[in-house]
Amino acid sequence: MQVLDKIFIFIFGLCWGSFLNVCIYRIPRNKSIINPPSHCPVCQQAIKPIDNIPLVSYLLLRGRCRYCQTRIPLRYPTVEALTAIIFLLFANKYGWGWERVICLALASVLVVIAFIDLEHYLIPDVLTYPTIIIGLVLSLLPGGVNPLEAIIGLLVGGGVIYLLLVVSPYVFGKEGMGGGDVKLAALMGVYLGWQKVLLGLFFASLSGSIVGGILILLGKKGRRDYIPFGPYLVLGTLIMLLWKENLMGLLRWLR
Repeated sequence: MQVLDKIFIFIFGLCWGSFLNVCIYRIPRNKSIINPPSHCPVCQQAIKPIDNIPLVSYLLLRGRCRYCQTRIPLRYPTVEALTAIIFLLFANKYGWGWERVICLALASVLVVIAFIDLEHYLIPDVLTYPTIIIGLVLSLLPGGVNPLEAIIGLLVGGGVIYLLLVVSPYVFGKEGMGGGDVKLAALMGVYLGWQKVLLGLFFASLSGSIVGGILILLGKKGRRDYIPFGPYLVLGTLIMLLWKENLMGLLRWLR
């Protein structure tokens, strides 16, 4: 990719991340993501275009609403920057083909799911079910995961997490997963296939264990506190979508 292409994609990712922030805030509250226009949730003042420039406006406003001075959550610039980086990574990997469009759309849904789960301990069905159905339809197209792989991946991904959901209360004395995690893992399997979803679940578990351990050591979480697993499932999916060939090659070499 040319430098100008990368700059364009990064800027587009920032702007798209701003829209994803709207989805993250409104979907769990059962609000329309279209109307009303962006506004401060505290004072209800409409946000001017000059105050809605991704990253820049947050810095200029010093992280506060222009009108009521309420602190703007750090999530807003985080999602914008993260979306831009993810878009750049996928664009660099897939070029201008249809695979890029699919991966960017999937990544957008995953980012929304991750941050909703972080804030609300919730993975909305309105995001997982349609994405699973779309993935099954896309498996009919040549070049990606075929329908059989997608269906087996759905069963394997969802089945592994469902098994953990069932046994966690007996092994750990608490629920380690939720129904939303089962559906999200099934979604992973549809897009990755059964072999890659297992590796994706491994990375999700590894990253979740590391972060959870750090939070416990820092005293931010107790051993019996619930830590949402959705963000780590999302991370495992993104890792596999971006570097699946390298990781599967490494796995074959190790075997």
